[in-house]
Amino acid sequence: MAKLGIKAVLVTGGSGKVGKALLPELTKAGYSVRAIQFERPVEAEGVEVMEGDLRDTYLAARAIEDIDAVIHLANVKENRQHFMATNVRGTFELLDAACKCRHIKQYIQAGSDARAGIFYYPRPIPIDETHPHAGYPGYYPLSKVLEETLCEQMRIQHGLAITVLRFSWVQTEDDILAHVTLADPNFGVPVWSELAVSDEQKSYFRDDVDAVAKLIHPGGAAGIRHIVGLPDVVQAIMLSLDNPTAVGEAFNVCGPAPFSYDVLARYVSDKLSLPVVDFEYDKFYDFSIDVSKSRSVLGYDPSYDIFRIVDDAIAFRQSGRKRTPLKYPG
Repeated sequence: MAKLGIKAVLVTGGSGKVGKALLPELTKAGYSVRAIQFERPVEAEGVEVMEGDLRDTYLAARAIEDIDAVIHLANVKENRQHFMATNVRGTFELLDAACKCRHIKQYIQAGSDARAGIFYYPRPIPIDETHPHAGYPGYYPLSKVLEETLCEQMRIQHGLAITVLRFSWVQTEDDILAHVTLADPNFGVPVWSELAVSDEQKSYFRDDVDAVAKLIHPGGAAGIRHIVGLPDVVQAIMLSLDNPTAVGEAFNVCGPAPFSYDVLARYVSDKLSLPVVDFEYDKFYDFSIDVSKSRSVLGYDPSYDIFRIVDDAIAFRQSGRKRTPLKYPG
């Protein structure tokens, strides 16, 4: 099947976690790339940088001039003040401009497994792309549901060539260690200090002693969840771009398999020589994501399992590099 003929790409969120990893791959693949810069600088060779704020209603029309495809990554997380203007209205402005200009050949929307209510609601079978929108409590999942609804309607009403990629929790740098160990920085949910009830559990935080957290359900069974390594996210985007089979479709983007917290805790414990501490939580539900559609349609082949994610995180810390400051907890 012939490609869509995409040569010039606009990327929003070019200085974010996914954006800064994606930009070099786009230029390497021969695309002409324009990236919107907001607050943090976009640092990528061969990329045209445009200053802009998605809350500016005039930005979208200017940003897509001479552009063939949009990759919309920018968003804010749990920010009540800005999520509607940035995530929802910003997405609408881009979609609306793309429809009106009539030269956008593909629009790729960064979605999220948050729209399926992972972690907070029972999900006894793997979540596939047909699972209905059911965001868990919070402004971010609400925005992801609204963004996808806008995309769905723009595709139906205007025939816009839209692809939605639903990322799981994206891991890079030492994110997984910041999550699963007790020492600062804290990253993601649950927050272990909030689950500390016994004197032993509390002592780790009181005495500033590091350890590895093992999330368990009442009864002792280890929690299970699904995440994704950043290189696999970039792979999925590159496979979707200029791909006619991706148009009009949504795809799950996550790691090759879910992980269990007992396996994760034991592996990190062995690698870092830290004790393991059990934390019981009765408001967490196991979940896994089905990527069979992404594999069969896109040729997606995720390779970052939990062990590789941990190994890369340890290597990041050993390198002495500084963790990128984040504005959100997870």
